[in-house]
Amino acid sequence: MHISPFLRCPITDLTGGIVSYQLLGRCAKQEMEMMDCIEAYGLDRGIKKCTELIEDFKECHTMTKQFKRFIALRNERERQIASGKLTDENKYVTPRIDSF
Repeated sequence: MHISPFLRCPITDLTGGIVSYQLLGRCAKQEMEMMDCIEAYGLDRGIKKCTELIEDFKECHTMTKQFKRFIALRNERERQIASGKLTDENKYVTPRIDSF
């Protein structure tokens, strides 16, 4: 994970905000918590101490767990259709409005 630029100069300071999620990004809160923790411990110790926050930010950024959950739900629906549990009339029924 690259948190600090290889070469630090005024240009990297000015353009650092472009590649962050702080400008209306959906992961702004997770990124700020991660960076605050890393800043508190320093870069080397922060990567070891703040692993949970780093993993939370990575999940928000890549959405791998959410995609795996979607694939598992789709596979389960296809399995139920193939086994005959879901028939034509309720094969693709949307969830109830307040089921979340």
